[in-house]
Amino acid sequence: MSTRWASGAPRSRVKAPDRVPAPPPAAQAEQAEQAEQTPLTGLAERVGAITAEWAPTAGRILLGVVFFWFGYHELVQPGGWTQYVPVVNESSSLAVILVLAHGWVLFITAAALVAGIAPRAAAALASVLLLEITISLAVSGQSPTVLRDVGVLGLAVCLTGCKNQRLLLRG
Repeated sequence: MSTRWASGAPRSRVKAPDRVPAPPPAAQAEQAEQAEQTPLTGLAERVGAITAEWAPTAGRILLGVVFFWFGYHELVQPGGWTQYVPVVNESSSLAVILVLAHGWVLFITAAALVAGIAPRAAAALASVLLLEITISLAVSGQSPTVLRDVGVLGLAVCLTGCKNQRLLLRG
């Protein structure tokens, strides 16, 4: 009879099992699934895992690039953007000041998104800005532009809830 020591004391011998117990049904299904996987399936799963891990970071950086682009253009040529300011006459100096202020907010938000500084807070601010832009464009009747910005707003809202991010600056 085969025995093994349970605690190391001479009187604590236990009988070794005669056979190894079968794995639970869930484990058997997993083993069968792994046996059926082809190398291509394994590669697809690895690519999917990498994509899931890095997608929020890529979305955050790309949203930051969009904000840099529009912020820069609002700062360099504010007169070209005054037509999008609702309720204010586009030829007024108040419209230019509002566009410049908006451009700075876009630019700073972009820097936070790209650098990974408080990414969820920056994404929340981006969501608010995009909601403001979408409402402003809807009021001015720019419907194709509104649809594009609704999609970008969706990205910003999704990034607001993402906790798993890469390439962040931590304090």
